[in-house]
Amino acid sequence: MAPPGADPGSGGAPSGYWHLTLGRASLLLERRALWVSALLLSALLPASLAYLVLGTERLPLAGLWPALQGSGDPFAAFMVQELRLPRLVAAWLSGAAFALAGCLMQSLARNRLATPGIIGIDNGATAFAVASIVGLGVSLAPPAMALAGGATAAAITFGLASGGDTRGYRFIVAGIGIGAVFGAVTQLMLAQVDIDSANAAYPWTVGTLNARSPGAVTVLAAGLALGLPLALALGRSLAGLRFSDAVASGLGLPLKRRRLQVLTLAVLLTALAVAVAGPVGMVGLIGPEIARSLSSPRGVPLVASALAGALVMVLADLVGRLLLAPIELPVGIVTAIVGGPWLLWILLRPSRSPA
Repeated sequence: MAPPGADPGSGGAPSGYWHLTLGRASLLLERRALWVSALLLSALLPASLAYLVLGTERLPLAGLWPALQGSGDPFAAFMVQELRLPRLVAAWLSGAAFALAGCLMQSLARNRLATPGIIGIDNGATAFAVASIVGLGVSLAPPAMALAGGATAAAITFGLASGGDTRGYRFIVAGIGIGAVFGAVTQLMLAQVDIDSANAAYPWTVGTLNARSPGAVTVLAAGLALGLPLALALGRSLAGLRFSDAVASGLGLPLKRRRLQVLTLAVLLTALAVAVAGPVGMVGLIGPEIARSLSSPRGVPLVASALAGALVMVLADLVGRLLLAPIELPVGIVTAIVGGPWLLWILLRPSRSPA
């Protein structure tokens, strides 16, 4: 006999789920989550095609495939393989990492405003990365320094928020304050160095994919390949963290350990993304909000958030390249222009469910 609420046509799975079995292993997949992910992926593909063919030098769509293969027009092949495709990959990975980290932080804090950018992790990573660029006696590479800075900002924020409490607006206010301090430190460092060093560090202050490091992109790809499965493994715990501590403890969740794991993963993803694109913080707010508005409130939309973040980053960078061409707007400026009204909309619109 099927359990209550089960769909008889899906092997005894609860309504709205598919039940997959492979030997002794079994897996429940939420149907709506799969459809939402497919929808976002179907939007990401044409956006990526537009990214590759549009620009100051436009390519005919029919010439894209030969250019990707290295045949046809040598200039088109160079432009696609050496310039646009690596930048597109960086946009996919950094957008997905920012949005996934934002979804993790929102679930951890049970607050839709608790993104890595708003609670200071982005600014901490940026300050440490800039310190390594402007030559303050630091020998570590910017990606490693970004990781150290993100971890430092997170640790200080959690320490100030009632001994590590992640709930309520005290946590948000502490993060905003820490972010402001690190932002001021960054500006102070830039004011003390020569113009060439300041120009080299400028992309880290606004967020851009134009000066990405191939090594940092590779490290981000490895981090995201590891981080997304780990986030999915924590999915059930993330859903439980949305309840009060008493309820979550009653469900058997080891709260302190889970919160540390979620925080560590969010900091890692944010710092690696900052090492590639700089502080494009609004993606961590917009991506999860898009995913949450499309998804069922029963779960935490981790995969959908990553796909939505990648889509937002690709479209924002494309707009930045095209809007004032041949002048290029950094992607961080584009997302800030869009993210400001979006933030107001989030504040004024009542939430359907906890973050």
